[in-house]
Amino acid sequence: MSLSKHSMGILYLFLAGASAGVRADVPGPQQLEVEPFAELPVGVRYPEGLTTNPRSGEIYVGTFDARQPASARNNQLLRYAADGRLLAQRSFAATPLTGLGYADGHIYILNFGAGKLQRIPAAFEADTRIEDLLDFPQLNPAAPAARTVANPDGSQDRIHFGSAGAPAPNGLVFASNGDLYVSDSFQGALYRIANATRCAPCSVEVLSRDPLLATAGSLPFGANGLAFNTDESQLYINNAGDGRLLRMSLPNGELQVLAESLLGADGLLFHDGLLWLLANQIDQLLGIDERGLIRVRAGGFQGIASNGAPHSPPAAWHRATR
Repeated sequence: MSLSKHSMGILYLFLAGASAGVRADVPGPQQLEVEPFAELPVGVRYPEGLTTNPRSGEIYVGTFDARQPASARNNQLLRYAADGRLLAQRSFAATPLTGLGYADGHIYILNFGAGKLQRIPAAFEADTRIEDLLDFPQLNPAAPAARTVANPDGSQDRIHFGSAGAPAPNGLVFASNGDLYVSDSFQGALYRIANATRCAPCSVEVLSRDPLLATAGSLPFGANGLAFNTDESQLYINNAGDGRLLRMSLPNGELQVLAESLLGADGLLFHDGLLWLLANQIDQLLGIDERGLIRVRAGGFQGIASNGAPHSPPAAWHRATR
């Protein structure tokens, strides 16, 4: 899952992250404002993945409509202008979408419902062809090994994970060399797809199946959002169900827990020294430094508005320039 606001059809865009807005001299986390940016089309709901085209400033949103029966679903990929005007939408019908990414004039799509990596030209219209790049594998074993947790009294807990073996591609991030890294929330895995913008056909390398990528939490999504640090020596991974931010030294280091108690750690973005993490169970966007300390909080649950979406009080517009 990526940086977005789950609601009944309102897309909330974080607009307060200007370099002038985040101050290093303020003790404790700063509280910044957000405001509604755009409404989704009638009949479209559950905004999920989010990415932008750095050349045009256009914004892309995918939906995660997993209602039952499947015939009731209306999953869409939406293209917005930088001022919030809807420019185009492409139907994905019954298959929910998760991670989105822009590279070389295309939008790369994790089709969660179909278990596929797909792409479409960034200037897509309603009938633009969707290209399948690969099917994510059913892994054997279907779940990572058990996780052992030490207790203060010297005893240990042992957590065993279950999985039916259904691929659940969720978060993605591109490296500067064109490799694509992808998380799998149900099978507890990290994948690398070499040269993803040029490979045909593409192949998947399983980079890690560390037990820290799985979850036994009430939110049944493990490995989720992904981000690199500036020099791409560290890969950061959210575990939504555990509420954790993880870190992995590349190319093949061990996973470490960087921060905890991040309820519903979802989308992830690294920008100017901060990891911007969406905690979807508390409706907040958090700015976390590379030591795991929360430096910024944005948003928060303010009740339900008359249209069924989370209420957002009036706020000043702060366009991000960082």
